[in-house]
Amino acid sequence: MIGSAILSPLIPHFSALAPAYDVLLCDVWGVVHNGEVSFPAACDALMQARERGTTVVFITNAPRPGESVMRQLDGLKVPREVCDAIVSSGDVTRHVIATRKGQSLCHLGPERDHAIFIGLDVAFAPLESADYVICSGLDDDDNQTPEDFRARLELMRQRNLFMVCANPDLVVERGARLVYCAGSVAELYESMGGEVLYAGKPYRPVYDLAVQKAQAASGRKADMARILAIGDSIRTDLAGARAFGVDMLFMTAGIHAEELGGRAEPDPALLKSVFEASGAQPTAIMRELVW
Repeated sequence: MIGSAILSPLIPHFSALAPAYDVLLCDVWGVVHNGEVSFPAACDALMQARERGTTVVFITNAPRPGESVMRQLDGLKVPREVCDAIVSSGDVTRHVIATRKGQSLCHLGPERDHAIFIGLDVAFAPLESADYVICSGLDDDDNQTPEDFRARLELMRQRNLFMVCANPDLVVERGARLVYCAGSVAELYESMGGEVLYAGKPYRPVYDLAVQKAQAASGRKADMARILAIGDSIRTDLAGARAFGVDMLFMTAGIHAEELGGRAEPDPALLKSVFEASGAQPTAIMRELVW
């Protein structure tokens, strides 16, 4: 474990950092792709690391099973050789659903997220009669905001319904735009007094599962001091890595790019203030993942 934050200068090449780690817990959206196109340099960097014996596990807040995430990556031309395994918040959500057998649920989110329920014994019900709620996103994230859900959340609060947030991200990049995610709806519900379980980053269950996958892929016990998390979100990636007790490589050209001074050249003063405000420091910083 390298430990201390490296705030300046930014590391130009991941190859200088990679030998210190045996396992990479790598974010997907914002590091490997932006929802519309993949990042070839990032894919190459991860493949280079794997060729040198590093185990790479994608750890994502996608509200779908890992297999479904892999099919999405196929469509974005991300080579399957970039990782050894995928763990998603959808996988954690499926575990929660399995433990609540016999209870009915109401799904808040788009039709495309229904893969999260495949193979499970699920009884769907409207908000008026459901036992709990799974929120995987907004119905139409191109046009809606969390406020469009307020009436439904008020009904949930009246019934004291428990919510599972299948994607704790507040926003993600889709091309050059930011779109709202399930985490923004869950945050609003919590502010109204509702009970929420967050299935993905920055919460521990998804990291525990990722390390289990890494150990299964490599055939050896993971040394926490030689695990590196990679991501672009302060709220999920940085906070999650620090809470889990592993080093973290932060990408500045992701969802925080504009508040950090732009994608091309982040402002060191802004970097310092943003990290200080968050109460957590990354181990190292890059603009984008490049070998």
